[in-house]
Amino acid sequence: MRLLTLVIELAPVGVACLLFTLTARLGYEVLEQLADYVFVVVAALAIQQFVVYSAAVSWFGGMSPVHFFRTIRPAMLTAFSTASSNATLPTALLVAENELRLPAHVSRFVLTIGSTANQNGTALFEGVTVLFLAQLYGVDLALGQQLAVVGVCVLGGVGTAGVPAGSIPVIAMILGMVGIPPEAIGLILGVDRFLDMCRTTVNVTGDLAAAVVVARGEEAHPNPEPG
Repeated sequence: MRLLTLVIELAPVGVACLLFTLTARLGYEVLEQLADYVFVVVAALAIQQFVVYSAAVSWFGGMSPVHFFRTIRPAMLTAFSTASSNATLPTALLVAENELRLPAHVSRFVLTIGSTANQNGTALFEGVTVLFLAQLYGVDLALGQQLAVVGVCVLGGVGTAGVPAGSIPVIAMILGMVGIPPEAIGLILGVDRFLDMCRTTVNVTGDLAAAVVVARGEEAHPNPEPG
């Protein structure tokens, strides 16, 4: 714990040094590109949150999107403040069972698995980040490489730990895989905390949306009574 505390205290200094080095090497224009990157990530997460999930809840879950988002606000706020799907799991379970009125066996199964295996926002963030850094460093990714990045990002969204900044190691691995300097990740560390809060909110919302859809399927195909 003492070592971890020391690392956490030194992290802001390390991030500042990395950002200074990259800015000195690439120029102040990199800060404008970084702002564009943040805007693209937030816009993509917003589309996933309010367009894709709304359509899924309405069409496949039979629930009003307005009611859905109004009901799950406590889970969304917890996810945004903690930036951790695992830490939000107890709140998400309470919201699913007490507010959404979902069957306990459905919500507990879907949300528990979804906290680590259904991280849509994380997969989206990883893909956008790799493409941004590739463009920034002038690395031309062939179509096959882009498809490989998509595949690894999907797997990363399934296997990434539901803790703050859990996707950073996956991004570092992808950067090395496609020939981008791994130290490029230092450029995004300064804004990652905010983006982590946003993508965790999308992840948790996706878990709850999936639980709504599965619960409706359970109602349509109830288990037969034991003979």
